[in-house]
Amino acid sequence: MMETKQILNDASDRMQKTVEHLEEELLNVRAGKASPNALNGVFVDYYGSQTPVSGVASVTVPDAKTILIQPWDKNLIRAIEKAILDSNIGLTPSNNGEQIRLSIPPLTEERRKELVKQVRQEAETARISLRNARRDAVEAFKKAVKEGMPEDESKDGENQVQKLLEKFSKLVDAQIDKKEKEIMTV
Repeated sequence: MMETKQILNDASDRMQKTVEHLEEELLNVRAGKASPNALNGVFVDYYGSQTPVSGVASVTVPDAKTILIQPWDKNLIRAIEKAILDSNIGLTPSNNGEQIRLSIPPLTEERRKELVKQVRQEAETARISLRNARRDAVEAFKKAVKEGMPEDESKDGENQVQKLLEKFSKLVDAQIDKKEKEIMTV
């Protein structure tokens, strides 16, 4: 028979992982500011294996509108440029033979609205995941009652799971509000 504490810990862990996953996903949403995270999904063919750009070059952000890529091996400049163009991240690389510069264009109003939609979609996915964790915990409590857990203990557990859901939902809302403000700030 599962203990109340175990069921709650499992639910809490799943909800925490959901919030952490959302944070990572939001880092990949470009809000018009330069960030090395813009290159997270870009892989370069490096001696036959697909390697992230950060694995073959130093990626820095000298100012809010520029990402600078300094390959450790000068022969990789073309391959990195090609990988960036093929990745559809919407940035055009320019190189001077030594390094690659990516200029971040200012976001149009339309693009900002698209990004907000994307962020809200990520939030909805996170909320669904949180609700699934709650549902699984409630089912675990119902099963535990059949295996001999007192019903009032089960009801208390279900109430605590609901409180967890509310707590983590607030964290999701806070992250989304912050990201939307960042996107809509011109």
